Amino acid sequence: MHALNKNRPLRRIVLASAATVSGMVMLLALKPHTAPTVVTDSAAPAPSASASASPGATGDSGKSGTSGTSGTSGSSSTGTRTVTGDTVQTRWGPVQVKVTIKNGKITDVTAVQYPSDNPRDQEINQYALPQLRTEALAAQSASIDTVSGATYTSQGYQQSLQSALDSAGL
Repeated sequence: MHALNKNRPLRRIVLASAATVSGMVMLLALKPHTAPTVVTDSAAPAPSASASASPGATGDSGKSGTSGTSGTSGSSSTGTRTVTGDTVQTRWGPVQVKVTIKNGKITDVTAVQYPSDNPRDQEINQYALPQLRTEALAAQSASIDTVSGATYTSQGYQQSLQSALDSAGL
């Protein structure tokens, strides 16, 4: 006797429903893993220009001339500078950070761009971004731990932070 016997329509409905539910579960469980990529655009030199312009904004016009000369490490480590990292395109959206450096030390890290398209992204980044900021300030580098549940954002944050620190010469 065949399982899809025409004399038993209820059995056919149950089997078709079970197959449909199984297929949907398998489809929804599929999550492709892709590494974040760095997005480069024609405005990439702009963060370097803003880094040399920022010291003038702090009111230290004398230090603005010394930080413009990046020939010696002593002149680049004095004053306050703000450097914006590259935009890193992650699976859930772009991530970009801005770093404030004073006397060669990281004093502030701010997320300029981060995934916030849906409520779940907002919920994740509400707890992940402060943790990433705290880690970066404590480590004084881009060698920070990944926040559980925000892996892609954490990786994008690390890459953008590293590019900002590279631009600053740290």
